[in-house]
Amino acid sequence: MKNLAKNWAIIALFLTTFGVLAQEDKKTESNGFIKDRKFYLNEDGSNYIKFTLLTQAWLRSMDYNPGTTIFGIEKSSGTDIGIRRYRMQFYGQLTDRVFVYSQFGENNYNNISDRKQGFFVHDALGEYALDKTQLSLGIGLTAWSGLSRFASPSVGTILGVDAPLFQQTTNDVTDQFLRKLSIYAKGKLGKFDYRLVMSQPMAIQKSSAYTGVINTNWAFSAAPPKMQWNGYFQYQFKDQESNTTPYMTGTYLGKKKVLNIGAGFIYQKDAMWKLNAVGDTINKNMVHLSVDIYYDAPIGTNGQAISTYVSITHYDFGDNYTRNSGPMNPANGNNNAAILNGSGNNFPMYGTGTIVYGQIGYKLKENLIGKTTLMPYISLQHANYGRLNNSMNFYDVGVNWLLSNHTSKFTLAYQDRPVYNTQGDQITRKGAVIAQYQIYFN
Repeated sequence: MKNLAKNWAIIALFLTTFGVLAQEDKKTESNGFIKDRKFYLNEDGSNYIKFTLLTQAWLRSMDYNPGTTIFGIEKSSGTDIGIRRYRMQFYGQLTDRVFVYSQFGENNYNNISDRKQGFFVHDALGEYALDKTQLSLGIGLTAWSGLSRFASPSVGTILGVDAPLFQQTTNDVTDQFLRKLSIYAKGKLGKFDYRLVMSQPMAIQKSSAYTGVINTNWAFSAAPPKMQWNGYFQYQFKDQESNTTPYMTGTYLGKKKVLNIGAGFIYQKDAMWKLNAVGDTINKNMVHLSVDIYYDAPIGTNGQAISTYVSITHYDFGDNYTRNSGPMNPANGNNNAAILNGSGNNFPMYGTGTIVYGQIGYKLKENLIGKTTLMPYISLQHANYGRLNNSMNFYDVGVNWLLSNHTSKFTLAYQDRPVYNTQGDQITRKGAVIAQYQIYFN
């Protein structure tokens, strides 16, 4: 607590100092020291420091998976309140070639979370531009990653109530909520945008999912991991997108006309292991491939816009592999051993097989409701995983009430997920109604 208080004191002093400098600068410069919510470090604004805040709070009512327990007490449904995400970003172009980026915050904070433990470092990196447009090199804890557009989503601008989380293939298993210790290269060659990354996977022993058991099912290896290689490449046909940070915009709400085609990969040698029929340990490479297309553009004459995204992804974690996940799970146990999903809102989000994902949203005309407007959306994750006897279909349909674009946004959504038994048969479906309020200072 003393260290945390000290850190906040440093942050407060930092902001206060820049605030005083800003006021002094305004006395002598007509354009001011602060512009576009940046602290400028030079006269032309090419060197700057920026600070952002994000909060996404959920009110949710949900049917739980069969057998769900909360501290040993069985529950079939419930209503919960939680902080889905809280983020603070500090980043800046310190010189013409030196860029620094840090992000702090927490995810999935609810009433069963450990108290005073969730605030952690998301990103901490330094970057040097060998060429300001074509090639920059960076190192640190970072979300620069391969595979697909929303493997690194800009969570403050996502279309729906949540990002397509399955694209974060090792989320909190061998990384830190998608961030990895990495060295990366990124840049733009004309309309071609690229990122290449070498990452060191984090120890599976520190994952909450680690059991220490090796059996005849594929699992992440507990041996010292080999390096992971990532890449994602886009051709940007229309307006060019920023690659200042790794995070890809969900929707521009009609402020840009973007058409991108992308492809990517993730590869790690001997990432998986299991026991064969005679009890010997065998290894397998982890290989993921993806292609996608993204279109986001204004249409009509009154501020309407459309946003669409489609991806096809193939995961290979080893045959019959699946892994459950449920955002901000309100439960912590399950007393029904026949249920594959596990507790609460878990479902087999990840697995070996092919996944088709699509989302589409339509922003209605400006000033539809006073000075606000609506943007309904729908998304579907359709997966054929080898472990399951039925296709895995996860639906998310909702509407955004854009009170002030992404700065102040209310989202009401319904999500529908399948429930499987341990034989891989779908036995039922469960739903959740989610109300989210987002504040995004950017």
